[in-house]
Amino acid sequence: QVQLAESGGGLVQAGASLRLFCAASARTGSDYDMGWFLHGPGKEREFVAGIRRRGAFTNYEYADSVKGRFTISRDNSKNTVYLQMNTLKPEDMAVYYCAARGASGLGLSRGEYAYWGQGTQVTVSS
Repeated sequence: QVQLAESGGGLVQAGASLRLFCAASARTGSDYDMGWFLHGPGKEREFVAGIRRRGAFTNYEYADSVKGRFTISRDNSKNTVYLQMNTLKPEDMAVYYCAARGASGLGLSRGEYAYWGQGTQVTVSS
């Protein structure tokens, strides 16, 4: 069982940056795929970014809408995953969730994640 806790959300103006944090209760190294998802007003939950480590290699995947603006990273020594969000847009406004699952052969944006945090609100004003 992995418990996840997000933080770092807030209210910012368009063009600003935020860094989200996802603290895990257990080691989430190469045994787990980690992802960030958003749930915006009137939208279904969407994949934002994912990261997995397999041996010496780390794979990343991003939604097209955030490529070049958002960066996912992890610090396994701190059991923490980060989402650096730059050049925020009003359409990025949502509740952001951290998620984890056991190592999977599926793409990071595909399949189900077993563990979810409570979410952190990101509000972007125009």
